[in-house]
Parts: sequence; structure tokens; C-alpha cells
Amino acid sequence: MAKITMREAISQALMEEMDRDPSVFIMGEEVGVWGGSYAVTKGFYDKYGPARVKDTPIAENAILGGAIGAAMVGQRPIAELMTINFAFSAMDYVVNQAAKLHYMFGGQFVLPLVIRTTSGGGRQLGATHSQTPDVIFAHFPGLKVVAPGTPADAKGLLKAAIRCDDPVMFIEHATLYQTRGEVPDGDYTIPIGKSTIQRPGKDVTIVTYSKMLEVSMKAAEQLSKEAGIEVEIIDLRSLRPLDMDPVLESFKKTNRAVIVEEGWKSFGIGAEVQSRIYEQAFDYVDAPIKRVAQQEVPLPYNRNLEQSALPQVADVVAGVKEVLNG
Repeated sequence: MAKITMREAISQALMEEMDRDPSVFIMGEEVGVWGGSYAVTKGFYDKYGPARVKDTPIAENAILGGAIGAAMVGQRPIAELMTINFAFSAMDYVVNQAAKLHYMFGGQFVLPLVIRTTSGGGRQLGATHSQTPDVIFAHFPGLKVVAPGTPADAKGLLKAAIRCDDPVMFIEHATLYQTRGEVPDGDYTIPIGKSTIQRPGKDVTIVTYSKMLEVSMKAAEQLSKEAGIEVEIIDLRSLRPLDMDPVLESFKKTNRAVIVEEGWKSFGIGAEVQSRIYEQAFDYVDAPIKRVAQQEVPLPYNRNLEQSALPQVADVVAGVKEVLNG
């Protein structure tokens, strides 16, 4: 398997699907001539032309409104939003149109739409461009939400999202594009809505996704070397549908859990996962379930302050030790 960056894995997935299916096209701000905000679609405009790589105005309503209409008549649009924060400008199109049209028309329409966007902090983009509001979109039935943490998962899940007949919000973390990992050769997909074990262990279960998978893996290695603590890490990968089976199986083995998310703790992904563990595996609880999350402040621009607000390896290590010692 080739070892490539997440940016390259996403580009491969897009190109392979565009070569495979002529109904797939890309639209968004600066996706064409410029090649995308993070260079994911660099070279696509020259290869596919303006009919399949469409630069749009700076208007999220127009991007998603046009993409929804195209999906309703048989195309497979990939609508890129520069950042998930801009999705708030088109919230009605995301949660009242894309997520509900199939249901409200009694199945007469399908919505094979992918909304590609970036989420998360760590790039000094300021409070309004650095949020991690993934849970907001996962709240709405009818919309699938995917957030990969590795290059292999990014490629496999994106190809599955493009082939899906339901609208999928595909969330890429802004700091993971240069992350490298092995990606299987050839055409392969990963089912949407399937969590996976990224690291086996026996002492504590960590449940996480996206950027926090990287942070949790580093914490697990540190705990293993320094204290002999073996952490099992479950990567959710999809937030809706949320696959709890691997989480529950791991928790029944370790009896302790730490949930690590970049978003704010209040009303977050961690709260949902924690609740489901308590509901479905209460008899296996040997310690209170710990949540590690971002400080509840608008994310600062200053780099030192920004990093102090975001969950770090030390926070995860402390969380694991707390549930073991407690």
C-alpha cells in the first residue's frame, strides 16, 4: 500500500469517482482555477473542464441550493464549503432541504449529494473560522455525517459518500491534510456508519474521531511506555449513523472509558456517547466515564491561547489516569 497524505487520498477518491461516473461533478468557491482552499482539487479544472469543476460565487446558499437541485434531477454533486462555519449561512438548505426532501416527497426523490467541508481549530483562523460544530449537523435525521481521522478512511469513506443516494456531510479536519498513512491500492470503499478499533488494548477504552484520533493515539503510546497502560481506541468515523457496537464491546472488556472530542463538552458528541454507554452497558461501569473536550470559549487567535483551549495529549493522558485511579 502506498503511504500518502490525507490531501492526496481525498484527491484520489474524487478523481476516481469522477472518472467512474460522469454524473459526478464538483462545485464551490475557488475549486476550479485556484484548485481549492487546501489544494485538494488542484489540476481538476484542467482535466475535467468548467462543466464538471464549477467555480461559484461566495454564496453558500447558491452553492447548496444548486447542488440540491442537481441531485434531485439525477446528478451527483460534490458541493465544497471552505469551512463548516460557513454552513451556518446555508443552514436551511442543509437541514430543511437536503436532509428532508426524500422523506417529504415520499421517496420520489433521492439526494445523492456530498457536502465537503473542513472543521476544527489549530490553524489560527480566529473564533468564527475554527469551530468544531460537527454535532449540530449530526443532530438531524436524513443527513449522514462522516469525519475520518486517517488517509485510508478519508478515501474509502469519501468514495462511499459519493456513491450514496443520501446527502452526506463529509467533514475534513483542517490540520490533517498533511497527515500520512497507508492507503489501499485499487477501488475500495468503507461503509458509512461503521466504527472501528484503531488500537487494541485492555485497560481503558478511548472513544474519539477525526483529529482527536491522532491526539489519542499519541496519548496511548505515552501511557504504554510510561505506565504500562494499554488503551483501546475506537474511532467513530461516522457521527450519523452512530455505530456503538464496537464501543460497547470494548467497554464491556475494559469497564472504563474516556471520550475525546475537539468540540465543546456541553451537548457534544461525548455527551451522546457517554449517555448510550450508561444506558446500554451500565452493569459494566467500574468508574465514571470521563470526557475530554475543548475549553468552552470562542477559540482564540493567539497560537499559545488557541493550543491551550484545544484538547492536548496531556489532557487525554490525565483523563485515562483519572478513570483508572478513581
